[in-house]
Amino acid sequence: MTTIAPTPTPTPARAAEPDRRLPALGGFAPGVLLIELRRVLRNRRTLAFTLIMPGVFFLIFGLPQGGQSLDNGRPVTAYVMISLAVYAAMVATTSAGGAVATERALGWSRQLRLTPLRPTAYVATKLVTAMTLGLLAVVVEFLVGAAAGVRIPAYVWLLSGLAAWLGSLVFAAFGLFIGYLVPAENVMQFIGPILAVLAMFGGLFVPVEVLPEVLQEVAKFTPVYGMGVLARAPLTGEGVSVAAVANLVVWALLFGVGAARLFRRDTARV
Repeated sequence: MTTIAPTPTPTPARAAEPDRRLPALGGFAPGVLLIELRRVLRNRRTLAFTLIMPGVFFLIFGLPQGGQSLDNGRPVTAYVMISLAVYAAMVATTSAGGAVATERALGWSRQLRLTPLRPTAYVATKLVTAMTLGLLAVVVEFLVGAAAGVRIPAYVWLLSGLAAWLGSLVFAAFGLFIGYLVPAENVMQFIGPILAVLAMFGGLFVPVEVLPEVLQEVAKFTPVYGMGVLARAPLTGEGVSVAAVANLVVWALLFGVGAARLFRRDTARV
C-alpha cells in the first residue's frame, strides 16, 4: 500500500521588518537642514525685520556721525556699523531660534519625537539654520555700510564680521531656549524687549562707558557685552579679551543645554 505524504502547508511570507537602526548623527541630515533654511528664507516679515531694519538704523544714526574719528583715527561710522551688525546678527539668530514656539503650538515638535530624531540633532539643525540667517544679516549690514562710504582695512571687515557672526551663536541658542520656555503667542513679547535691553548693555546703541558705574559692572556679565567687545576689537585696536571669550562660551553652553533639556521636557509625554 502506497502512502501519500501530506502536502506541506506553505509558510506565509514574513513581512519585511522595518529598519530600526538609528540614523547617523542622530538624524542631523542635509535634507532636513535644507527644508529648515527654505522655510526661514520664505518668511518675508522675518527677513525684513532682521535684514532691512538694522541697515535703516545705520543710515539714520551712523551717517550723521561721518567725519568723526575714534582715538586711533578710525571712523566712528565703522564703529556704529559693526555694532549694528552685531545687533542684526543677534536679532536674526534669536528670531530663527524662537520660531520653535510656533512648532510647539502646532504639535510638530512632539511629532518629531515619534521619529528616531535625537534632541541634540534637532537643536543642531535649528542652530545651523539660525546661524545662516545671522551670517546673511552681517553681510547685508556690511554691504550697507560699504555703500554708505565706510572705509576700513580688509582685515577689520573680515575679523569683525566673523566675530559678530560666530558670537551670535549665543543668541541662536537663546532663541531656542525662549521658544521652549514661553507660549508661541508670547515669544516675541519676550524677545523684543530683552534684546533691546541687552543691546544697550552691550554697547550697541550707546557706549557702555556712558552708563552709571554700577550698570557698567553689570553689563560685563551680559551675553551681548562679550559679543560687542570682540566684534569691535579689530577696529579699536584692543586685544582679544579672555573675559569676553569666556562670557560668550559660558552663555552659549547655558542656553544650548537649557534648550535641549526643555525640548526633552516638552516632548516627554509622547
